[in-house]
Amino acid sequence: MANLNVGFILTKRFTLCAFATFVDVLRLAADEGDRSRPILCGWRVLSPTMEPIASSCGVAVQPDERLGDPTRFDYVVVVGGLVDEIENLHADAVRFLGRAAAAGVPLVGVCTGTFVLHQAGLMHGYRACVSWFHRDDFLDRFEGLEPVSDRIFVVDRDRLTCSGGISSAHLAAFIVERHLGRARAAKSLHIMIIDEAMAGERAQPGMPLALATDNALVRKALLAMQQSIDAPLSIGRIVSALGISRRKLERHFREALGLTPSEADRLIRVEQAKHLLRTTDRSATRIAADTGFCDLPHMIKVFRSAVGTTPEAFRLESTGVRREGTQPSTPIQ
Repeated sequence: MANLNVGFILTKRFTLCAFATFVDVLRLAADEGDRSRPILCGWRVLSPTMEPIASSCGVAVQPDERLGDPTRFDYVVVVGGLVDEIENLHADAVRFLGRAAAAGVPLVGVCTGTFVLHQAGLMHGYRACVSWFHRDDFLDRFEGLEPVSDRIFVVDRDRLTCSGGISSAHLAAFIVERHLGRARAAKSLHIMIIDEAMAGERAQPGMPLALATDNALVRKALLAMQQSIDAPLSIGRIVSALGISRRKLERHFREALGLTPSEADRLIRVEQAKHLLRTTDRSATRIAADTGFCDLPHMIKVFRSAVGTTPEAFRLESTGVRREGTQPSTPIQ
């Protein structure tokens, strides 16, 4: 039997990327010689029906075996996807998760898998990580529960949750390191061309929490801004797409956030610039272009006004080193 055994429960229309990256970390840590033999790690996709499970992109996965005894696994991982499918997990799978929790088997929520665990009543008293993208959906469904949306994953005793996407690889690497050692975890990530393991405290890229709101109109506008971050939409184009007047949008932003739409848009781009400065080797000039500033001096001016320092100084303070290709910034008067 392998040193680390993981069972997977996939929801209908699960996120294929989150599942695949998690499994690949296990696969690459499980063997030497790149033969993908499950020697040190074992993984099985579980199902009460054995019918193929379609992912959100349409690719289906055939389960390996029926649910059975959860104690044969060191972890049971629930991989979610589309929010509309959260309540549709088979009742036998929900009972299986309850038996796993009662037996002390650690439960892992990936992407909206965290929603499934909450829906099953298995997250009471635990902190839970949710993607910034789904934070408002979580608040709508679970009144009085405040998720963690500023970290890539959270480990709280025998509950491990992550925001999905590439954070699945980092949570899987954390588990591999815990059971098989740091070298195995690092090997997996390096083969996947991920420079290094990220701690759970690493901030999620995405919407700043300062812009969290339950105002549906404002949320739609913010999402449009976030999705066009490298080529900012004019406020005129946003209101045209939403079918409302500029004055109405400004009133909603003022009431929901105390900001104008333009101020919120700048905050989104500054926060993304901060994320890229902390986590990538891109030059400041490249980051300015990637975050929708007209040029580097413009980014420096806006960044310093918002953060109180220049992008270069922020990067040095955050990382301790000057990234290759970053030029010292010149003061903007």
